[in-house]
Amino acid sequence: MKPRVFDVFSGAGGFSLGFEMAGCEVIAAIEHDKWAADTFSFNHPKAKMMLGDIESFDEEYLKKNISVKPDIIIGGPPCQGFSVCVKDACDPKDPRNSLFVEFIRMGKIFNPKVMVMENVPNIAKAKTQSGERVVDILKSEFEKLGYNVYQDILTASDYGVPQMRQRFVLIASKQELKNPFPKKTHYVDADSNEGQMNLFSSEYCGLKKCPTLWEAISDLPDIEAREGAEEMNYTNEPENEYQRWCRGEEKILHNHLAMKHTKRLVERFSKMTWGQSVSDITEDRLKQRKRNGNGEVSDKPYDQNNRRMHPDKICHTITATFYGNFVHPYKNRNFTAREGARIQSFPDNYVFCGKPTVVSKKLLLKEGRDGEAYLCQYSQIGKAGPPLMAKCIAENIIKQINFEK
Repeated sequence: MKPRVFDVFSGAGGFSLGFEMAGCEVIAAIEHDKWAADTFSFNHPKAKMMLGDIESFDEEYLKKNISVKPDIIIGGPPCQGFSVCVKDACDPKDPRNSLFVEFIRMGKIFNPKVMVMENVPNIAKAKTQSGERVVDILKSEFEKLGYNVYQDILTASDYGVPQMRQRFVLIASKQELKNPFPKKTHYVDADSNEGQMNLFSSEYCGLKKCPTLWEAISDLPDIEAREGAEEMNYTNEPENEYQRWCRGEEKILHNHLAMKHTKRLVERFSKMTWGQSVSDITEDRLKQRKRNGNGEVSDKPYDQNNRRMHPDKICHTITATFYGNFVHPYKNRNFTAREGARIQSFPDNYVFCGKPTVVSKKLLLKEGRDGEAYLCQYSQIGKAGPPLMAKCIAENIIKQINFEK
């Protein structure tokens, strides 16, 4: 019997996909964002999707909609309140920081054998309004429920994900785990990393090389800004093991649509080499200037996040705003959603629903459509847990626990 999984903060379903790849059956999920829920349901059609705020679902409703008891509950409570990308990170007054309590509530209701929570590393130092550390509350509450609690910071590239991404992972298990976290499966090549390493040491023995950015995306159709499509044919053959794995049996490529950059922005990008951002542009006419509330241009250049990535290194962390963070290593444009998905280790048959890019909240408010401010494809991808890392976590748990009992 496959271990049954309930994903309580599913997003687009990256962590669920990893557990599914490890041999689990995803039976249900909760997600409050419509487009992310659409993506999850499209790719996990057999799972029951409960769309809405998790706090609104009481025990009676949950047990009515989940016909079989889950063996594993997974989830990543919204991390904006903990993220280093947020100005007031770890603000105890941020309501998003309290949703970890709902994860505990799911454990009390279903009493699964294992619970796995992933989040940004910053959650390790987050505190509540009363000054208590969030991780201490989690550990205390799960121990009261009879769980052994383990926590660590995992690095995605250690499991074959081609990016610099760290995640806090907490595992609560009814059974004591001798090795709660998976061993590394990959190493980052010294040529694509700043540090030095001895590949003959026992630490790297038997490990595979983690793909670089270019090794992850080089086979995708060669498109410029304003080109591409939501569905298109492949134009190149896969060049390595990672690309072959991403493609699988797929014949049609999804979500490979480049952003509609202006000619001026494309020209700005053309002046940037690897590692540089728009703030490094020396030509005064191309510098992007700050504007005040009246639309007047300032003398100060605007330091955007746009930075050209190096092809022979693993990528920087893919975030919810990566559509404006990174510039393609060779093309004068930002990444497409599919390129971001490859960097997150989503296979090509995983299709993302909703609008490709962010819909202006001001425009929606102006048109009376403020209830339609959903997560675009880029945001869904950036917020997801990397499937390959989740797969390794799941496999490590499954080999230590008998789910047949």
